[in-house]
Amino acid sequence: MMFGNLTIEEMQQKAGVQFPPDVIEFMRDKHQATAENIAPGKWHCFEIPFLLVCGDIGTAYEIHSRLLPIASAFNQTLRISAGQ
Repeated sequence: MMFGNLTIEEMQQKAGVQFPPDVIEFMRDKHQATAENIAPGKWHCFEIPFLLVCGDIGTAYEIHSRLLPIASAFNQTLRISAGQ
């Protein structure tokens, strides 16, 4: 089971880091509130487990590559995947 619908701000709080401005700008209008059938170009973040699901591999790769430079600062692992 997966639970949650985290916003960017809630993700940052849970991870214990501040995302770079370019990450926030990229993600801002791509959040999908429903966890079913995540559309290409959109994302949904679960709290349990801490998992960011993207609607396509390109979006997953873009977010991953932008967060990778600060990954060591995360206080817990954020998994990123494409599709469910």
